[in-house]
Amino acid sequence: MDGEMIMSSPPTVDLGTTILKGVSRSFYLSLRFLPAAMREGTSLGYLLARMSDTIADTTGVAVVTRLELLDDFDRAVQLGGEFFCPNKLSENCVVGEKILLEKVNPILSWLCSVPAEVAALIRAVIAEIISGQRLDLVRFGNASANDQMLLHDDHELYDYCDRVAGSVGEFWTRLGLHCYGNDFCDQSTQQMIEWGRSFGKGLQLVNILRDLPEDVKAGRYYLPDSAVNDLMALHRQWCQRAEILVQSGLQYAHSLKMRRIRSASVLPALLALETLEKMHDVSWSRLSQRVKVTRSTVFRCFVEAVVF
Repeated sequence: MDGEMIMSSPPTVDLGTTILKGVSRSFYLSLRFLPAAMREGTSLGYLLARMSDTIADTTGVAVVTRLELLDDFDRAVQLGGEFFCPNKLSENCVVGEKILLEKVNPILSWLCSVPAEVAALIRAVIAEIISGQRLDLVRFGNASANDQMLLHDDHELYDYCDRVAGSVGEFWTRLGLHCYGNDFCDQSTQQMIEWGRSFGKGLQLVNILRDLPEDVKAGRYYLPDSAVNDLMALHRQWCQRAEILVQSGLQYAHSLKMRRIRSASVLPALLALETLEKMHDVSWSRLSQRVKVTRSTVFRCFVEAVVF
């Protein structure tokens, strides 16, 4: 395979600030709220998940190659060592992703330097995320406008959302409990994990609903029965389901004892609910233009998160 080995170098503060900001401005806003004890593990976990997402979504690389690369990356995360990044992968990425891939081995080295308990939590969530990304590639990797592929039932959609995003809700909870113990929340671990996973599933579902026209155009039918039923009717039904799941994020945040963690946790929920509101009774034409919340709305949600 044509490529290059990106050599390791000591992790720097830049990995968890500038690099992360370049690949996710919305998550970077939440990160700014977090106290230091949770910030390192959360930043590192996100960067690794963003790398696997880049591998899975880079359409300029063959599906079979992406599956192999996901396995190689997961092996590097779980067992240590370096990741061989092929030129074809970085050449087909946007600038922020390309910079991220250039830092893959310093970030893997960073993982080896954090406390063992934190590293174990990160490895567990990355393994689950990658399992969902692999499943998604197997199902939809070869879809096209002329070769439509679809999910067959609600369980398949919920399972996918749970693997790639619900897992993050559990990771956030277990990391918080590791860092702060009884000072983290006023509910049981089981309840917080349940709310956290539902919250994550809701956030992923909002992304799917927002991207529906783009996915359908590419032959990817995420909403069960969408190939034979009215798409916008299904879209409205699933928006209602997504709102119920995202509301779990508000319950989750209300149960957190520390204001900064509460603000970091609730901000994605507030932004997701604003996105759902903008998609309420929207036309297919408007949805195809990609629904986005305005900067003023983001700022308002940021302020609301501060005082939540």
